[in-house]
Amino acid sequence: MKQLVIAIDGYSSCGKSTTAKAVAAELGYAYIDTGAMYRAVTLYLLEHSISFDDLPRIEQALHDMTISFKRNRRTGRNELCLDGTIREDEIRQMRISNSVSEVSVIPAVRHAMVRQQQRMGRKRGIVMDGRDIGTTVFPDAEVKIFMTADTRTRALRRQEELAVKGEQVALEDIIDNLVKRDHLDSTRAESPLRRASDAVLLDTSHITIDEQVDFVLERVSAVLLATAAANSGWWAGSESVR
Repeated sequence: MKQLVIAIDGYSSCGKSTTAKAVAAELGYAYIDTGAMYRAVTLYLLEHSISFDDLPRIEQALHDMTISFKRNRRTGRNELCLDGTIREDEIRQMRISNSVSEVSVIPAVRHAMVRQQQRMGRKRGIVMDGRDIGTTVFPDAEVKIFMTADTRTRALRRQEELAVKGEQVALEDIIDNLVKRDHLDSTRAESPLRRASDAVLLDTSHITIDEQVDFVLERVSAVLLATAAANSGWWAGSESVR
C-alpha cells in the first residue's frame, strides 16, 4: 500500500495531536508533533535567558540545540527530547504556551524547524500536525485536514489537560492565551496559520476523538482507493483502512 503524508493543521487545543497520534497508530505510520518542536525551542531560549529579539544568539542556539523524538515503550507515545533529555512535561507548561507563538514568528526558527520536519518526512508514511504542514512543510501531502473548534471548548480542553498535570489555570487566562496565539499565528509573516486550499475542514467542537480519527481515516481510505483506481484503471472497491 502506498505510503502517504498526512498533514493535520489547525488551532490550539482542537485535538490535533491526539487525533494525529491515533491515526498514526492505526496506520503504522510515524507521528511528528511539530508544535512540540517550537515549544522545545521556546523552552531552550527561556532556560538560557535568550531574548526573543536577540537574533544572533537565537541563531547560535538553533545551531547548538538538538531536538528529537524518542518512543516511550511503556506508553507507546513519542516524547520530545531536547539535547538528549526527555522534556515532554516541561514543554506543555502554561509558561511555554504564553511564549511559543512569539518564538514561532521568528524567521530563523521557522526555517530551521521546517527543514528538520521535511527531513523527518522524507521517507513518507508519516502523520504530522502543526499550523503550516499542508501549506509550507508538505504542500504536496496527499491528505490535508484543517481542524478548528470554538474558543471556549478549546479552553476547557486545555484547562483539563493542565489540571491532569497538576497545573491549575483560570479559564479566562487560557481563553486570553488562545486568542493571543490565534492572532499571532494567523498574522505572522512566515508561514501563517491558514487552511490550505485543498484541506478538508474538521470542526471538533461537538465530536469525540474517535469520530475525529474516523473522519481522517475515511479521507485516507478515499485517497488510497482513488490512487489504486488511477494506477490500475479500474475501481478496486470501497474497503476501509480500518
